Amino acid sequence: MIKLLAKIFIKNSSNYQDVKVREQYGVLCGAVGIGLNIILFLAKFLFGTISASVAMVADAFNNLSDAASSIIQILGFKLSSKKPDPEHPFGHGRIEYISGLIISMLILLMGFELLKSSVSSILNPKTLSVSTFSIVILIFAIGIKLYMMIYNLSISKKINSVSMKATATDSFFDCISTALVLISLIFANFTTLPIDGIAGLVVSLFILYGGITSALETIEPLLGSAPDSDFVKQIEEELLSHKPIVGMHDLVIHDYGPGRLMISLHAEVPGNMNIFEIHDAVDVAEVSIAQKFNCHVVIHMDPIDLDNEDLKKYKEGLSKILKEIHIELHAHDVRMVPGITHTNLIFDVVKPFDYKKTDDELIKEIQSSVSKKCQNVFCVITIDQPYTKH
Repeated sequence: MIKLLAKIFIKNSSNYQDVKVREQYGVLCGAVGIGLNIILFLAKFLFGTISASVAMVADAFNNLSDAASSIIQILGFKLSSKKPDPEHPFGHGRIEYISGLIISMLILLMGFELLKSSVSSILNPKTLSVSTFSIVILIFAIGIKLYMMIYNLSISKKINSVSMKATATDSFFDCISTALVLISLIFANFTTLPIDGIAGLVVSLFILYGGITSALETIEPLLGSAPDSDFVKQIEEELLSHKPIVGMHDLVIHDYGPGRLMISLHAEVPGNMNIFEIHDAVDVAEVSIAQKFNCHVVIHMDPIDLDNEDLKKYKEGLSKILKEIHIELHAHDVRMVPGITHTNLIFDVVKPFDYKKTDDELIKEIQSSVSKKCQNVFCVITIDQPYTKH
């Protein structure tokens, strides 16, 4: 149904990276979600009240909160697609992450409310009046929620939407919770246990788990998570495809919302080439990366000496020393300044997060190791932190 509606209402519906297309998919899926959840709420509430099933009524209100979540999803897509302004030069894309977080909070709220009502039902059980139609409604609801999970998950992957992924997660746990309510109604006539309340308790735990999982996933991009290692590799491969660029370091990727990435990096270039030729090559690389990955790119040129044999030997020795200290330590921007009494070896070292020593302790350890193997060499070291996964 979603594919058909997308073809009817969304122009260029296969262009998932387009901001306008993303917005329209978010609004379309949200509108469908509102309609389906309201239908489920009315059916479950009516027959849950008739059968005196706390779990079924609670499940009905869960669907009502899902309809509210879909409204928030639509608002999130609408607001996040607003154009940049003087106060927000990088746009409003992170509003989508915030809307996903709000949806997660609503899921948690419903989980806590269901937990309370389920405990009350266990302590004060009521006789259930089960009808065939109630069972049919619940089976129908499971099918609807399964469909909602599938289309939300599918579209979330295509347009890279955390709020739609949160909705898909919620729909998955709704399938489980409704299935448990169904089981409680079927077996209610075969046991004296407060199975309705027990089922509601289990359902609430599933909902709370789903809410926590969803919240953690939406908080990550808001805090600033490390980019995917495959994406980093793709950027490096694209950069190095442009000659005479020979290396890359200090890659930083800022996420200002889906489809709104800002990338900065240092490109290593031969120091003996014409600066205008190198600058032109770097400009071409910037445009190429920006177009390929739909992002804004800033590249800083770092000249390196490829012909100095002494520097090559120092680099090889330094690399071995760093690996002996910690397997993930590595250096860049290595250069040397020879003098009459000593040689300055100047470089940056990227220190992994799991390295326990302080920056000063690490600097002293490197300086000590280098001085033991290379006489009259003084190290000038700057400690960097990694901004990508290795």
